[in-house]
Order: sequence, then C-alpha cells, then structure tokens
Amino acid sequence: MEFRIDSGELADAVAWAARVLPARSPVPVLGGLLLEASDGRLRVSGLDYEASARIEVETETVREGRALVLGRRLLDICKVLPRGPVGCAIEGARLSVTGGDARFGLSLLPLDDYPAPPELPAFRGVVDAVAFAAAVGQVAVAAGRDDSLPVLTGVRLALDGTTMTLAATDRYRYAVRTLEWKPEDEGDAEVAGGGEGPGVVGGGDADVVGGGEGEATAGSADVVVPARRLVEIARSLTSAGPVRLALDGGSIGFESEGTRTTTRLLDGRLPRHDKLFALGEHAVAVTPRAPLVEAVKRVAVVAEGDSPVQLAFTGDAVHLQAGYEDDVASQRLPAALEGAEAMTVAFNPGYLLDALGSFGTDTVRFHLLGAGQRALITDRADGVHQHLLMSVKPLV
Repeated sequence: MEFRIDSGELADAVAWAARVLPARSPVPVLGGLLLEASDGRLRVSGLDYEASARIEVETETVREGRALVLGRRLLDICKVLPRGPVGCAIEGARLSVTGGDARFGLSLLPLDDYPAPPELPAFRGVVDAVAFAAAVGQVAVAAGRDDSLPVLTGVRLALDGTTMTLAATDRYRYAVRTLEWKPEDEGDAEVAGGGEGPGVVGGGDADVVGGGEGEATAGSADVVVPARRLVEIARSLTSAGPVRLALDGGSIGFESEGTRTTTRLLDGRLPRHDKLFALGEHAVAVTPRAPLVEAVKRVAVVAEGDSPVQLAFTGDAVHLQAGYEDDVASQRLPAALEGAEAMTVAFNPGYLLDALGSFGTDTVRFHLLGAGQRALITDRADGVHQHLLMSVKPLV
C-alpha cells in the first residue's frame, strides 16, 4: 500500500476515526486504525466492541492495500507532521509516514486478528446535523454519571412521525428536547427498542422520576443511546449538513458524505416524562436568562456543599440568596410572575446552572408549583426545550 495526501486532511481523518478507540483494551488490535487505500480514496476505520467509526477522504493512490497500525500513535504523529504533502507506504513490517524532512515508522498490527466492522442498521430517515447536535447538547447535561445505573447514563431517542424527542435524566433532573426530522419511509418503519428493562424508581424526596411506562408502537422507535457517545457523534457531525440515521434493536448509526459511525444501545428504557411535566395549576415566572446565570454564579460562591440558591419571585423581580449565618450573598433581578403574588423556590446551584446554560434564548420561563416541588424551565410557551428540576427546601 502506498498513497499521498495532505497532512491536514490525514490528521483530520485519523482524529475523527480515533474517537472510538478504547483507552485500554485487553485486545491489542482494538487499539488500531485500519487504513485502506484504493481508487483514489483513503478509508480510515476504528472500532471497539461498543462503537465504530469510518471516514473516507480523497487521496493519490500509488499502490492499493490495507494496513493496521496503533491509532493513538498515528494520531500523535499526525499532530507533529509538517504542513504539506505526506507520503505513506508499507515497507516490510512497518508503515512509513513521510512529510517534508520528517520520517516515521509504525509497526503493523496483524490484519487477520482485526474484527470485521459492524454493518449499519436499516436507515430510518434524515436529520439536520446542526439542529441534532444542539438538541443533544441541551439534554445530555441531565444524563447520569453513575455506571451502576447504566440506563440513566443514556439519552432517550424517540421517533414519532416527523418528530424526534431527545430526553435524559439522572433522577434529580429531566431534560427534554423535540426537533423535526424526515423519516425515510413512515409506513414501513419498524419498532426499535432497547428491551423492557426495570422501571427506574426514585430513591428520595429529591428524585424527580418514578417507574417507567409506555411501549413503542408500530411506526415508531424508542431507544436509549449512551450519552457520552452520542455527544461525541453529534459534535463530529456538525459540519455534515443532512445526516442519515440508521437504527435497529441493538445499535444506532449515522452516515453523512464520507463518514459513518455506529454505537450500541443501552438496555432498558428511561421513565416517561409526560406525567412529570404535567404540572396542573401553577405560577409562571419569566426572567432574562444571561443575567440570571451570572447572578447564580455570583451568589453561589458562598454556597457550600449541597447548600442551595434561593429564588424569591414577586410580581416584578426575583431576589437571589445563598449562604447561611455570616457568609451570605444576594442579588435582585427583574422578573415577571403570573399566577401567584409571590413564590419562593431553591435549587442546587450546579443543577440550575446546567439547566440555564442549555438554553439559547434571551429569557426563560419558570413553571412553579412551590417550594420542595417540581419546577419546569422552558424556552418559550410551547416548550420545545424543557428542563425539569426538583426544588429543595428554601433557606431559613
């Protein structure tokens, strides 16, 4: 195998495929990247047992062939290559990489031991990459980090007609975002799911979720994708334009011009959010988002441990307060409250900042039931993006 390519294009392709390589693996070949040169194209592929990635770029093919080399070592080399044309060729038991006056030799890994890459599942439709990446980022902040509850470390991806719903929860908060997508063939779509799985039961007064409910119906899909993987995939596709989504009961895949990637689904289902988000009669407070973010950061410097930030809403203002005894902080901001004369709630400052930071609007709406109860934050009245938090006991 021998090919020539621009150093920047090679570096970008290697970095894209290397995203899925495991940090450590008992199987050495899984740390490798597969390079395949033919017909003026270079394909760079990486995989582990959970995910795969492949990118295809133009190259000058001198001699067709395949090579498997340590991916992270090749990535390190690409980062220090001189700008300009690069030549890569198999020479004996090594892959030589030459750029300018620099020359590197990489040992070849055994191709016979490398697993076959997974096939893409059946295509389900097309989604805009930029809108999808933004939506994933908005909900992923609420995904859990506790691997002892794997399903809570995922993002629910549900398809219903032309609407895609993304959702995530760690039991103490719940984010939901809807966006439009174009089904490939609505009539022939199959049910896709990650299994029944146990319902997630809240373990205390601060939990916002209870048992799971509901089933996927014909023509729909309802799966859970690992949040970390989905965030990486979404970010990598932001310049891709329309992206084709592929899905079955065990994996999900995305394909755009020159790239394709897959990841396994998580078993189980996230609890449905429908009843949680139905607040009934409640008060609504509207406040500018960016000033509120800065105010929360400011007063939270005196909040230690699990100490909350209190928001006391009145008809035309919100008074923020944090801290106890001698170490206290407060700030007043304009706000508009409807449905009550006054309403005081308090939140974990980290959770509140995560929620506010996931919105891109100038104002946010707080839908409030009262102290110690659920509070729903939305970007606008129709709630395309919604983030549920559990209010905690206000400061004394």
